[in-house]
Amino acid sequence: MPRSDRSPSIVPPPPGSDQDVYLVLDDFGGRSGSAWRETNFDKTDLETIIGDLLEGQYCNPVRIVAFNTAAGWSRDVSEAIAQELRRRCDLQSRQVPEAIRDFVERH
Repeated sequence: MPRSDRSPSIVPPPPGSDQDVYLVLDDFGGRSGSAWRETNFDKTDLETIIGDLLEGQYCNPVRIVAFNTAAGWSRDVSEAIAQELRRRCDLQSRQVPEAIRDFVERH
């Protein structure tokens, strides 16, 4: 297979292709420790992350960060996400799922 010696492009993506990206730091416990969960770019939006948290896709979330390189910002959004998770569970008259209960209570 031919190998390219070219560096990746640093040209910004076309207008409209930037988005806020949300990543979850998940604690797998024991020797596995914590890791930023790998995910497809198209599954890093707020609604997908919240849905995945409610569906139990994460073992023990510790922190959630959001960033947007096109806009030049990043921040810890754990508290805001925890509040939104609790709000949605309240609206659905359901308990906060066990996998995210500690996260919601901590934040």
